[in-house]
Amino acid sequence: MKFFGQSKRKHNQGSALIAVLWLIAILAMASMAAIRVVMFDVDLATSQVHGFRARQLAEMGIAIASNPAVKRTDPLLKQIDEASGEGFEAKLTSEGEKFNINALVLKQDEDFFKSTFIKWGLTLDEAEAMTDALIDWVDTNDEAGLNGAESQWYLDQGRLNQPFNRPFYSLDEVRLVKGMDYVEALKPDWRNWFTIWSSGQLDLNEASAELIAAAADIPVEEAAVIPETVRGPDGIRDTDDDAPFQQVEQALTLLGVDATMSPQVAGRFTVNDATQRIESIGTVNGAKRKITVIVRNRTGRPAVLDRTEEVMP
Repeated sequence: MKFFGQSKRKHNQGSALIAVLWLIAILAMASMAAIRVVMFDVDLATSQVHGFRARQLAEMGIAIASNPAVKRTDPLLKQIDEASGEGFEAKLTSEGEKFNINALVLKQDEDFFKSTFIKWGLTLDEAEAMTDALIDWVDTNDEAGLNGAESQWYLDQGRLNQPFNRPFYSLDEVRLVKGMDYVEALKPDWRNWFTIWSSGQLDLNEASAELIAAAADIPVEEAAVIPETVRGPDGIRDTDDDAPFQQVEQALTLLGVDATMSPQVAGRFTVNDATQRIESIGTVNGAKRKITVIVRNRTGRPAVLDRTEEVMP
């Protein structure tokens, strides 16, 4: 009986020890979980602080770039502390360097769209259908073009209240047009060609030779004379020897375009578009915030046309 009693006490002591060990393990796990939650909260708070500061720095870049006295090459546009990496970088570009897709569609410039789409890889029939679909999207009636698409076609696809029958409010809306998914597959960077914010025509002082060639319907090699002339003898843009065009006719002469014989082509161009894009990225400890502002008449009576903010990876 004595042996049995001692064995029972040892068993109870062993069970109690196991329970204590389990309790210690549970408390340890709970402590680790609590520490992780606290660390997560700290990281989140730190990230929010850094993000807020990065946004402030991006705003500083916008403020400096908005000053009409600041040029595109001004060193003030980039202020980054080399030691901490904290700072901002702003960039000024002209919206006139791209085609205003609304202007082209509203003018029903079918020749431009057809020739451009064909160069991008569409067949003639596909280019005509895509052009008609774009025109149908912005016109105010519900009568489909020969190869276009109006409300019935979109309804058949399960898409209500389309087309919008108004100009595009963003390039994202262009992707909704019938056939644009196919165009995007052939030309993934098509957005680099278009804007909705410029005054309406392609700025000869800002556009690339590729876009000038598309507008003038000439080889890129011939269109290269325009940016070469603008850059001046040193071949570098935004230097003292730049020679921007003051009259469209001067550039058209170099391109061999007769404005009288080709008024539609001549009407695609302008010089010194007053609409500019300001992009500013603020950086703090890996946190990045980007602010983009579209401004018209930055050097006169500025008007903000659009403003967006985004978190950069």
